[in-house]
Amino acid sequence: MRAFLSASFFLMLLFVTSAAQSLHSFADSLRQAHRIPALGYAVISSDTIFDIDMTGFCKINSDIPATIDHQFRIGSNTKAITCMIAAMLVQQHLLSWDTPFFIRFPDWKAGSNKAYHHLTLQQLLTFRNNLAHYTYTHPHPRPEEITGSEASQRQQFARWLLQQPPVADTGLNLTNSGYALAGLMLEKASGKSYPQLLEALGLQLHIRFGLGSPNVSDTTQPWGHDAQGRPEAPAYNPRLNWLQVAGNIHVSLRDYSRFIQEQLRGLAGKSPLLPASVFRQLHFGLPGFAYGWFTDINANAHLISYNSGTPGTFVTTVKVIPAVDRAYIVFTNIQQENTVEIANMLLHALETKYGY
Repeated sequence: MRAFLSASFFLMLLFVTSAAQSLHSFADSLRQAHRIPALGYAVISSDTIFDIDMTGFCKINSDIPATIDHQFRIGSNTKAITCMIAAMLVQQHLLSWDTPFFIRFPDWKAGSNKAYHHLTLQQLLTFRNNLAHYTYTHPHPRPEEITGSEASQRQQFARWLLQQPPVADTGLNLTNSGYALAGLMLEKASGKSYPQLLEALGLQLHIRFGLGSPNVSDTTQPWGHDAQGRPEAPAYNPRLNWLQVAGNIHVSLRDYSRFIQEQLRGLAGKSPLLPASVFRQLHFGLPGFAYGWFTDINANAHLISYNSGTPGTFVTTVKVIPAVDRAYIVFTNIQQENTVEIANMLLHALETKYGY
């Protein structure tokens, strides 16, 4: 596998030094070499989409070409969308970053672990908490233990989380759990469900967001593929509902590009939705991980924000570089051992051509 990746990296070097080979050809050659069903990318500035393309198919061994308007699960890239919704509610003074969770849910406090009594909205959204780790593959609680409407299930799941032992304080606590609790705070403060809040943001940005696996309601949409390359059959997974604010959004490459373009506009002070200072807080307000965004300094000493969505059968990667007014996106519908590395290779090729 390592030798295969080295060969692919050599191909990438040939690409970035040859004007004859297009990004489309390079992306498709990567896709075919690594048996990726669909592989797409976008290059964006605050006022221009320089390049956007999708190669491959919605499902392995199918004949339905994937397009930039097909829906892909974006996993943890959902977190930045949730944080933007939270920031808009904070701007409306419906709650604050320092609002304690149990101010909104006082009746839950007595039955919860005392280690969590201090938790605030900011701590829940920025990985600055000691909540137990949880993701889609955890065996407990079992779906049959949490019943009722989707809204009721999210509340039952949150109460279960609050009863679990805390983890040791080792810095950033990379867990979905905080987002599950933060989502309830946003719903309580706004009087709207998370799907309603998501729809409202989509209307403002002219974006159609969805929740869950895209092939559940439409089998012609992209299917996710697991580590063995097997397509994930359409099925309702209640754990996706429990963690919807952390990693359950699906969206097209075209529409997600619009969302990321709004981030660049916001960072430049050109968004009507939030002040530039709030966009800077969301992307860079805390070291390492701010509000839905990891932060770093790149090789050109530019501050960057980034994230990757890896929900088990899709991989989506995004990087935002305000100093050069660029953002880069890669979408795939498979999650094998090397898929993130392949996505990063394509991302590097995009950056090499368009600037970083």
